[in-house]
Amino acid sequence: MMTCDDATLERLVLHRVGNKANNESLHLSKAPYILNSDISSVLLKYFTHPFKGSQYYVFSDERGFSNNKVYNAVSDIFANPADNLYSSSCEIATHLFDVSLHPNIKAGELYVTYLQNCYLDGEIMDAVGIFKSETRQTYLKIYPEKEDTFSIESDEGIDINKLDKGCLVFNKEKEEGYVVAIVDTISRGNEAVYWTDDFLSLMQRQDSYFKTDNMLNICKNFVTEYLPQEYEMTRIDQADLLNRNQEFFKENKNFDTDMYSEKVFGDDEFSEQFRKFKQAYENENGMQLQDNFIMNDEALKRASRYLRSVIKLDKNFTIYIHGKRDRVEVGEDEEKGLRYYKFYFDKES
Repeated sequence: MMTCDDATLERLVLHRVGNKANNESLHLSKAPYILNSDISSVLLKYFTHPFKGSQYYVFSDERGFSNNKVYNAVSDIFANPADNLYSSSCEIATHLFDVSLHPNIKAGELYVTYLQNCYLDGEIMDAVGIFKSETRQTYLKIYPEKEDTFSIESDEGIDINKLDKGCLVFNKEKEEGYVVAIVDTISRGNEAVYWTDDFLSLMQRQDSYFKTDNMLNICKNFVTEYLPQEYEMTRIDQADLLNRNQEFFKENKNFDTDMYSEKVFGDDEFSEQFRKFKQAYENENGMQLQDNFIMNDEALKRASRYLRSVIKLDKNFTIYIHGKRDRVEVGEDEEKGLRYYKFYFDKES
């Protein structure tokens, strides 16, 4: 868990980064921005408010950290914020300009900041923030005039309630690539990868959220994709397995492969197929998930949305199945040439 409620904005450098592909320019500030208490509180809210959740990343070390420009610049800032923030911010801005090659990437202001008193997983630490504002909002300014009249003017500015792109690098686990949180609220399609991949060069941190999220994907895909292809399975049987999945994850804080297979499948053949499916998923995605680990509550909460058992019948009915497979029958009316479901229940509510 992270929070910046008590954080302080110690230093800030502001640059403007254009789109290189559109022949726009890079404008580097000549010195750090001089902060005052009023603007600091506004900026701190703008920078940190959008960061929520427990999904974290690390700088990629595929070619070694020495080749990751943002990692090196951030490391220099942590080593000596007062002396290195400005020069490192120029390196970061130049790198962002160099990778802004998609025609849909908008020009904008780049803020490189140094924050203290950030809270992450029970520890207080400093962080480097990298933020970019790209969109403008029209707003009205009202001026009182003589004789109880008013004048109205319009202008454009930045909406402090919506950060376009952001990155918080916490001063933790440097050797593993730091702990990084990101925000990207406006990128879509091909241009979306430039912030996370081309600029920051991040990969997901293999923590409890990562393990839980991927294991949930494995379990869901096994039930909804693999089993119906390999076995004759009705949608109601599939719904029953999804319900058992949901019940297992609701009742257990620990994921254990053997216990999961026994409670959800109760079938040696399905259990063996699940292990093979899990191994294939790990190989395809270049990871290795443990057979036993503590699950992340937020990832479980998020997964509850896509483990729901929903059956859609033509365009007429949507049925939510919550359990008790023995109370549902599937049949076919030969005279009408239609299939049907029959449900048994105690009372209507």
